[in-house]
Amino acid sequence: MRTYLEKLQNFRLLPVFVVVSMAIGILIGKGYGISNFQLTPPIDALKAIFAGTYQFTLPNSLALGVVIGLFLMIYPAMTNVKIEDLGRATRSPKQLLIVLFFNYAIAPFFMLLLAKIFLAGERDLYTGLVLYGLAPCIAMVIVFTFLSFGNNALAIVLVAINSIAQMLLIPVYAKLLLGNIAFDVWVVGESVLLYLGVPLIAGFLTRRIAVRWRGEEGLKQVKVYLDSLSILGLLFTLVVMFALKGDLILEKPVIILQMAIPMTLFFWIMFGVVYLTGWSLGLNYQDAVAVAFNSTGRDFEIAIAIAITAFNPTVALATVVGPLIEVPVMLVLVWAARTSRAWLFQEEAGLAPAAETALNPHSGSNPEH
Repeated sequence: MRTYLEKLQNFRLLPVFVVVSMAIGILIGKGYGISNFQLTPPIDALKAIFAGTYQFTLPNSLALGVVIGLFLMIYPAMTNVKIEDLGRATRSPKQLLIVLFFNYAIAPFFMLLLAKIFLAGERDLYTGLVLYGLAPCIAMVIVFTFLSFGNNALAIVLVAINSIAQMLLIPVYAKLLLGNIAFDVWVVGESVLLYLGVPLIAGFLTRRIAVRWRGEEGLKQVKVYLDSLSILGLLFTLVVMFALKGDLILEKPVIILQMAIPMTLFFWIMFGVVYLTGWSLGLNYQDAVAVAFNSTGRDFEIAIAIAITAFNPTVALATVVGPLIEVPVMLVLVWAARTSRAWLFQEEAGLAPAAETALNPHSGSNPEH
């Protein structure tokens, strides 16, 4: 069993698993014809469940799968973080300033520029793309940082600060870039609680109980299972997201292509610029990659929620298509970061952080594993 789990964590095989998961999702979506222009936001779905008004149809149930998948992805990364690590991460002004600058002074306007260049004649897709660029990610960037062997504690602190900043700035940016639109800003706070708070608490409790019961060595023994859970959560999320739009992808691939070009440019350019900025300012690899992903990933949950609340179904469709593009592209960036580490951060060539050893038990001190 352990051998199979270690194969699952082999990053060289991950592209195969990702492609297979996407294909399975597309086939499910095509087979059941469940794509639609309306998608209940996960938070609203959870509220409806507690109120007893939720309809457990196949597409609605798959939408809830996004919540489950994100939890499975993020929770294992949280078990790696120590309270003292979080304390040290809060004392990182250079890293914080880089993230705040690129997330709020550059990213929204860069996405706006790309929308004007590539989607000027498609008003609804244009609006969806601008919405997608408004807010930095508060969930999946932790997983991408984890897979890149970055500083998980710093990533969590940066996500928390971004979460607070979003609540204050999203209405401002929405009005500035899209005009007067009405939406509930508390959806940001609810997203923080669901996608960051719940897995953080679960990870903290897991670590505390495991260390008290078996010590740090006991926790290391179960890390292979926890890290495998993160990969499985990623693949499950891909299946769910592509299933929700499977038949649409096959019937109207031009929409995917129209959104894919500007979004891919956004992710690659933003990540490259911030990553190299961190390197040029003397950050170590772990901090540079955490800063880069926190400045690049976008909050698709918020974008979808605003689109459904304040715009027409086609705008909502554009935001739903976003994560189908973002996740595969960000996984390529994970590979790019891990590949560049050995030659860009030469002073760290002999170091293997704990997360790397956990994900690659046979890696030793080779930074390319």
